Amino acid sequence: MRQERTVQASIFDLFAEHEIGRELSVMSQWLDEHRDLLNLVTRDLRRHGVKGTGREGLPAEAVLRCALLKQYRQLSYQELAFHLEDSASFRAFARLPWGWSPKKSVLHKTVSAIRAETWEDINRVLLASARQDGVETGSVMRLDSTVTAALIHEPSDSSLLWDAVRVMVRLLQQADALGSAIPWHDHCRAAKKRARTI
Repeated sequence: MRQERTVQASIFDLFAEHEIGRELSVMSQWLDEHRDLLNLVTRDLRRHGVKGTGREGLPAEAVLRCALLKQYRQLSYQELAFHLEDSASFRAFARLPWGWSPKKSVLHKTVSAIRAETWEDINRVLLASARQDGVETGSVMRLDSTVTAALIHEPSDSSLLWDAVRVMVRLLQQADALGSAIPWHDHCRAAKKRARTI
């Protein structure tokens, strides 16, 4: 059984006077003004075949707020679980039921259940609200990407030259197989030696 929202706020929900605490407080007020977003998250969390009885899960409001905390502070699920247990401001923002400290697996399971379409709808509501308040027009978008380690070598001029020669020879060999009459020479060995020397 999963509630949509925490009906009664705790008297212990206090935000720190720090800049982050003030930002969380303003974000919380905005979410309270847009309670219709909870319906979108609730719909994603409800699955076919789940009974209405049994142990209570995280309320949909807490799931949405935890997901926003994760993105806002760029946290992993493990770090989010720690901050929800450790920080009074994070607990106040997340509106967790009293005494609940969700583990990383619960956070991952519930937050990842929110579909991309739901995030897009939430983003549209946020943008419309910002446009109405004169904060943001939404005409310019700024993206940030994350770099991850991969089994790809760093491209250098010599390696790019070797790759270009190798691919060109492969394409010319395929053209020959199709009956092309273009004269060409295979310089793969020379290009490979040159790349290794450099």
